[in-house]
Amino acid sequence: MNITLLGRLGAVLDGVSVVPSAAKPRQILALLALRAGRVVTVPTLMEEIWGEDIPRSAATTLQTYILQLRRKIAAALGDEPARQPKDILVTQHGGYLLDVQAGHIDAQEFERLCASGGDAHEAGDYWTAAALLRAGLDLWQEPALVDVRVGSVLELETLRLDERRMSALERRVEADLCLGRYAEIVPELRVLMAKHPMHENFCAYLMTALYRSNKAWRALDAYQRLRGSLVEELGLEPSPPLQRLHQSILSMDPEAQHAHVLLSRAD
Repeated sequence: MNITLLGRLGAVLDGVSVVPSAAKPRQILALLALRAGRVVTVPTLMEEIWGEDIPRSAATTLQTYILQLRRKIAAALGDEPARQPKDILVTQHGGYLLDVQAGHIDAQEFERLCASGGDAHEAGDYWTAAALLRAGLDLWQEPALVDVRVGSVLELETLRLDERRMSALERRVEADLCLGRYAEIVPELRVLMAKHPMHENFCAYLMTALYRSNKAWRALDAYQRLRGSLVEELGLEPSPPLQRLHQSILSMDPEAQHAHVLLSRAD
């Protein structure tokens, strides 16, 4: 089974979609897929579907939803004797487990690529880090589970994925900066700043890329735009590390090419 979660929910088995149209079975499938290979307990599934208002008939209704998913799986399997729906959507003590081979779920592949890219980054292999992180980020089509109604459990899962995505994006941009790809990433960073006008790391990366592209005045303008947003929206000045980067550019300090150093240095 091939499953996509980084965008619209998709689950294809032997070329046939097994994604149900009803909202609650879709939630169950999404949660089981996000935790594929691990048991998702009945209370967790109930919490996702009904929140705190769990009806008396919840256990029976949940079993009905599981049966609906197994029927979709059975239809995709056809007359294949080697596998049964219960071999894929497995009943375990206290819950259910979706048995999917490694490498067939985009969210898991994203996590794997990010971990490998992070290791390469820590080792100073920025070319490999940028390539791996870019490959992971390319798996995203839209926000995670954009077409699934999410309850409290899936909300936390999608939030975790979104934060992981932002972290991977920051690391990939940082790797590109370390490789000297200044002019190449300026357009992307401008878009990111338009989407996240108070994101200090993106601003620092944009300032660095512009400065190293011989556009110091544009780098200073980017700083003033972020400062204006912070002061207007939050009543705050930019952080000391970002102020140091600003001063480094004003003084034409060569160290301004190392935004990650200036951002991480303690006061």
